[in-house]
Amino acid sequence: MNDIILIGMPASGKSTAGKLLAARKNFLFLDGDDLIRAYTGEALDETISRVGTEGFLAIEEEVLCGIREEGAVIATGGSAVYSPRAMAHLKMLGKVVYLKISEEEIGRRIPDFHARGVVMRGEISTLRELYAERAPLYENYADLTVECGGRTPEEVAEELLLL
Repeated sequence: MNDIILIGMPASGKSTAGKLLAARKNFLFLDGDDLIRAYTGEALDETISRVGTEGFLAIEEEVLCGIREEGAVIATGGSAVYSPRAMAHLKMLGKVVYLKISEEEIGRRIPDFHARGVVMRGEISTLRELYAERAPLYENYADLTVECGGRTPEEVAEELLLL
Protein backbone atom coordinates (compact mmCIF):
# COMPACT_ATOMS: atom_id res chain seq x y z
CA MET A 1 0.00 0.00 0.00
CA ASN A 2 1.09 3.59 -0.43
CA ASP A 3 -0.31 5.47 2.56
CA ILE A 4 1.87 7.63 4.79
CA ILE A 5 1.16 7.22 8.49
CA LEU A 6 2.39 9.93 10.84
CA ILE A 7 3.06 9.08 14.49
CA GLY A 8 4.50 11.17 17.29
CA MET A 9 3.78 13.09 20.44
CA PRO A 10 0.84 15.48 20.67
CA ALA A 11 1.77 18.82 19.05
CA SER A 12 4.53 17.27 16.94
CA GLY A 13 2.80 18.58 13.81
CA LYS A 14 1.18 15.38 12.55
CA SER A 15 -2.08 17.04 11.57
CA THR A 16 -0.65 20.31 10.32
CA ALA A 17 2.18 18.85 8.24
CA GLY A 18 -0.06 15.93 7.28
CA LYS A 19 -2.68 18.21 5.72
CA LEU A 20 -0.01 20.04 3.75
CA LEU A 21 1.55 16.78 2.57
CA ALA A 22 -1.81 15.31 1.57
CA ALA A 23 -2.66 18.40 -0.47
CA ARG A 24 0.69 18.35 -2.26
CA LYS A 25 0.46 14.62 -3.05
CA ASN A 26 -3.25 14.84 -3.92
CA PHE A 27 -3.91 12.27 -1.17
CA LEU A 28 -6.82 11.99 1.22
CA PHE A 29 -6.03 13.30 4.72
CA LEU A 30 -7.30 11.34 7.72
CA ASP A 31 -6.85 12.58 11.27
CA GLY A 32 -7.15 9.82 13.87
CA ASP A 33 -8.40 12.23 16.52
CA ASP A 34 -11.10 13.53 14.16
CA LEU A 35 -12.14 9.95 13.34
CA ILE A 36 -12.47 9.19 17.06
CA ARG A 37 -14.50 12.37 17.64
CA ALA A 38 -16.81 11.40 14.75
CA TYR A 39 -17.15 7.87 16.14
CA THR A 40 -17.97 8.97 19.70
CA GLY A 41 -19.71 12.26 18.98
CA GLU A 42 -17.72 14.04 21.69
CA ALA A 43 -14.40 15.71 22.41
CA LEU A 44 -11.45 13.47 23.21
CA ASP A 45 -11.20 14.62 26.83
CA GLU A 46 -14.93 13.90 27.27
CA THR A 47 -14.48 10.38 25.90
CA ILE A 48 -11.51 9.77 28.20
CA SER A 49 -13.55 11.03 31.17
CA ARG A 50 -16.54 8.89 30.20
CA VAL A 51 -14.85 5.55 29.37
CA GLY A 52 -11.45 5.88 31.02
CA THR A 53 -8.03 5.45 29.50
CA GLU A 54 -8.38 1.79 28.57
CA GLY A 55 -11.83 2.37 27.08
CA PHE A 56 -10.47 5.23 25.01
CA LEU A 57 -7.57 3.11 23.78
CA ALA A 58 -10.01 0.36 22.74
CA ILE A 59 -12.04 2.90 20.75
CA GLU A 60 -8.89 4.29 19.14
CA GLU A 61 -7.76 0.79 18.17
CA GLU A 62 -11.14 -0.01 16.62
CA VAL A 63 -11.20 3.24 14.66
CA LEU A 64 -7.62 2.89 13.38
CA CYS A 65 -8.11 -0.75 12.41
CA GLY A 66 -11.14 0.33 10.37
CA ILE A 67 -9.08 2.53 8.03
CA ARG A 68 -8.93 1.00 4.57
CA GLU A 69 -8.17 3.96 2.28
CA GLU A 70 -5.35 3.90 -0.24
CA GLY A 71 -3.53 7.07 -1.16
CA ALA A 72 -3.95 8.71 2.24
CA VAL A 73 -1.89 10.60 4.76
CA ILE A 74 -2.99 9.37 8.18
CA ALA A 75 -2.17 11.45 11.26
CA THR A 76 -2.65 9.18 14.26
CA GLY A 77 -3.33 10.31 17.77
CA GLY A 78 -0.25 10.24 19.96
CA SER A 79 -1.52 7.19 21.82
CA ALA A 80 -1.91 4.98 18.72
CA VAL A 81 1.40 3.29 19.55
CA TYR A 82 -0.15 1.71 22.64
CA SER A 83 -1.97 -0.69 20.31
CA PRO A 84 0.21 -3.32 18.61
CA ARG A 85 -2.85 -4.40 16.63
CA ALA A 86 -3.55 -0.89 15.30
CA MET A 87 0.11 -0.31 14.48
CA ALA A 88 0.36 -3.64 12.63
CA HIS A 89 -2.69 -2.64 10.59
CA LEU A 90 -1.30 0.82 9.83
CA LYS A 91 2.08 -0.64 8.82
CA MET A 92 0.25 -2.81 6.28
CA LEU A 93 -1.25 0.36 4.78
CA GLY A 94 2.06 2.10 4.15
CA LYS A 95 5.12 3.78 5.56
CA VAL A 96 5.10 4.85 9.23
CA VAL A 97 6.93 8.12 9.89
CA TYR A 98 7.79 9.35 13.38
CA LEU A 99 7.64 13.15 13.62
CA LYS A 100 10.09 13.75 16.43
CA ILE A 101 10.31 16.87 18.57
CA SER A 102 11.88 17.42 21.95
CA GLU A 103 10.04 17.24 25.23
CA GLU A 104 10.82 20.93 25.79
CA GLU A 105 9.24 21.96 22.50
CA ILE A 106 6.10 19.95 23.27
CA GLY A 107 5.89 21.77 26.59
CA ARG A 108 6.04 25.11 24.79
CA ARG A 109 3.39 24.06 22.26
CA ILE A 110 1.01 22.56 24.86
CA PRO A 111 1.28 24.35 28.20
CA ASP A 112 -1.65 22.31 29.62
CA PHE A 113 -1.64 18.89 27.98
CA HIS A 114 -4.27 17.55 30.42
CA ALA A 115 -6.87 19.89 28.89
CA ARG A 116 -6.00 18.69 25.37
CA GLY A 117 -7.25 15.16 25.92
CA VAL A 118 -3.88 13.42 26.06
CA VAL A 119 -4.06 9.78 27.13
CA MET A 120 -1.84 8.97 30.11
CA ARG A 121 -1.71 5.41 31.40
CA GLY A 122 -1.06 4.16 34.90
CA GLU A 123 1.06 6.33 37.13
CA ILE A 124 2.10 8.76 34.42
CA SER A 125 1.19 12.34 35.28
CA THR A 126 3.87 14.59 33.74
CA LEU A 127 4.99 15.40 30.23
CA ARG A 128 8.47 14.08 31.06
CA GLU A 129 7.05 10.69 32.09
CA LEU A 130 4.77 10.56 29.05
CA TYR A 131 7.64 11.39 26.69
CA ALA A 132 9.89 8.76 28.30
CA GLU A 133 7.19 6.12 27.88
CA ARG A 134 6.17 6.94 24.32
CA ALA A 135 9.42 7.88 22.55
CA PRO A 136 10.71 4.27 22.47
CA LEU A 137 7.34 3.10 21.09
CA TYR A 138 7.45 5.68 18.28
CA GLU A 139 11.02 4.66 17.47
CA ASN A 140 10.05 0.98 17.47
CA TYR A 141 7.17 1.37 15.02
CA ALA A 142 8.73 3.98 12.71
CA ASP A 143 10.01 3.09 9.29
CA LEU A 144 11.54 6.58 9.18
CA THR A 145 12.10 9.40 11.67
CA VAL A 146 11.85 13.07 10.72
CA GLU A 147 13.29 15.64 13.12
CA CYS A 148 10.74 18.43 13.41
CA GLY A 149 12.18 20.62 16.14
CA GLY A 150 12.45 24.26 15.16
CA ARG A 151 11.01 23.57 11.71
CA THR A 152 7.83 24.89 10.15
CA PRO A 153 5.06 22.51 9.08
CA GLU A 154 5.83 23.50 5.49
CA GLU A 155 9.48 22.42 5.89
CA VAL A 156 8.40 19.10 7.40
CA ALA A 157 5.87 18.51 4.61
CA GLU A 158 8.56 19.24 2.01
CA GLU A 159 10.82 16.60 3.56
CA LEU A 160 7.94 14.13 3.67
CA LEU A 161 7.28 14.70 -0.04
CA LEU A 162 10.62 13.06 -0.73
CA LEU A 163 9.45 9.75 0.77
